[in-house]
Amino acid sequence: MSETPWHKKLFSGFKRTSDRLGENLTGIFTKSALDDATLDQIEEALIISDLGPGMAARVRERLADGRYDKGIDEAGVKALVAEEIEKVLAPVARPLEVEAFPRPQVILVIGVNGSGKTTTIAKLAHLFLEQDYGVMLAAGDTFRAAAIGQLKVWAERIGVPIVSGPEGGDAAGIVYEAVKQATETGIDVLIVDTAGRLQNKRELMDELAKIRRVLGRLNPASPHDVVLVLDATTGQNALSQIEVFKEVAGVTGLVMTKLDGTARGGVLVAAAEKYGLPIHAIGVGETIDDLRPFEAAELAHAIAGSGE
Repeated sequence: MSETPWHKKLFSGFKRTSDRLGENLTGIFTKSALDDATLDQIEEALIISDLGPGMAARVRERLADGRYDKGIDEAGVKALVAEEIEKVLAPVARPLEVEAFPRPQVILVIGVNGSGKTTTIAKLAHLFLEQDYGVMLAAGDTFRAAAIGQLKVWAERIGVPIVSGPEGGDAAGIVYEAVKQATETGIDVLIVDTAGRLQNKRELMDELAKIRRVLGRLNPASPHDVVLVLDATTGQNALSQIEVFKEVAGVTGLVMTKLDGTARGGVLVAAAEKYGLPIHAIGVGETIDDLRPFEAAELAHAIAGSGE
């Protein structure tokens, strides 16, 4: 497996996740052969490692089918876990592609406050800039002056135009103006920040519906992507966020952030298995280059702590 900087960062970012899995498996392999009690322990260890009950059940089934009454060590279980994780992640590892015509491709970015949404928008913009696409940002989270200010700072830092308005302004109006400017100037990708207030789902749903109506009048295919940003440190709570935002916003894909600072990276696998939504990129650090699309096999080994 290639030792690229991203590879090293990936394994480093998931070290706490793989260490947690290893700790949960430690002490199980004290017998010379697998039996039902040991399989129960392995299944429980995988569940409390946030890999999800489906993944845990499949690993147990694989072990029972091929290794029952035979010996297996921790490394063998981790290798098998990596195989099963790869099967789950391979279909959902799908980078955001710029395919819309006419331009711009409009990407709504949604997520709860504190998920890393604003920083993720900047990192996505940077990814598109690296591919030589023209990018514009729209500050559609008008409920927080801080969100508008942060996005302006990022836009200046990475060198892209931004359309914004005052705190409390009409988010749909800002989005309309952004699409207009992006169309007139030949921008390829317009990334739109949105409010992340889940305390009042109805209000959020109404606002997103209004933005969608405005976009639909400009281009019936827009928004082309609705990307939900998830904070990995929230663990299983990330799954409930997917449920809510699917209802209120029609999520088309996921980005998971803060995987470097948590032992709960296994929730990425649980999300992929439960919802099957494309996972466009993952964040394993704080710098602008730390959000990247992933390769399923490499990520599976990083999570399981095998094959480094």
